[in-house]
Amino acid sequence: MRQIITGFHAIEEKVRSACESGVIDGLSLSYSKIGPRVKKILDVAKTAGIPCSQVDNKNLDSLVQSLPEVARDHRGIVLCAEGQSDSAQNEVNFDTWIAQTALSEEKSTILVLDSITDPHNVGAILRSCDQFGVDLAIMPNRNSVNNVSENEIIARSSAGASTYVPFCVAKNLNRAVQKIKEAGFWVYGADAGGESVQKLKFPAKTCIIMGSEGTGISRLLEEQCDSIVSIPTCGKIDSLNVSVATGVLLYERYRQSLA
Repeated sequence: MRQIITGFHAIEEKVRSACESGVIDGLSLSYSKIGPRVKKILDVAKTAGIPCSQVDNKNLDSLVQSLPEVARDHRGIVLCAEGQSDSAQNEVNFDTWIAQTALSEEKSTILVLDSITDPHNVGAILRSCDQFGVDLAIMPNRNSVNNVSENEIIARSSAGASTYVPFCVAKNLNRAVQKIKEAGFWVYGADAGGESVQKLKFPAKTCIIMGSEGTGISRLLEEQCDSIVSIPTCGKIDSLNVSVATGVLLYERYRQSLA
């Protein structure tokens, strides 16, 4: 398996993560010219022993040809990962994670993404997860974008956060949420018709469910929610983009956790 990564942020975070873990086998960098951002990445890569080769732009264009159009803008540097494990280092086993968390009294935040299909949204959401301290992001096995470790658009849109945010893919999202509740979490679904988040005090163990871009949270998941929350707005359209709404709710959760 060969993975091609573009975008300064995504490449830099992948290189840093590999350096910290010591797992650099199969990684190589190709670049066409050395600007400030490229030089910064090359310095870290060379220190870690990742092979770096200077090539012309035609070579880079060839490397990214199979990527989605939005990911082909290599800006003079491309990271190749050959034969890497199918599982990302930040992908966790849900059953193990929730069992350990159930025994802890520490604050914890879980984010559940229900059938979100746009990889740009998933990437932006993972960036917010990183910034606001989400402990675990969960995606369903079906009807969503869940291949976080291999999706170049997610990596690019997340500015590299997809390398760090702990995540898992649940075969049965309803059953996963049941186990989350059994572990002591309060579950909140996001919907424009819910209670204002300004009136809500998130508990120590909080799970937030974000629904799909078009249809929102599925009926079975909504039935499991302890409460439905909304974000007060004043615009002329009826809702926020799901990645923006997620960022707002995660910020409020983070802000309250600091109090």
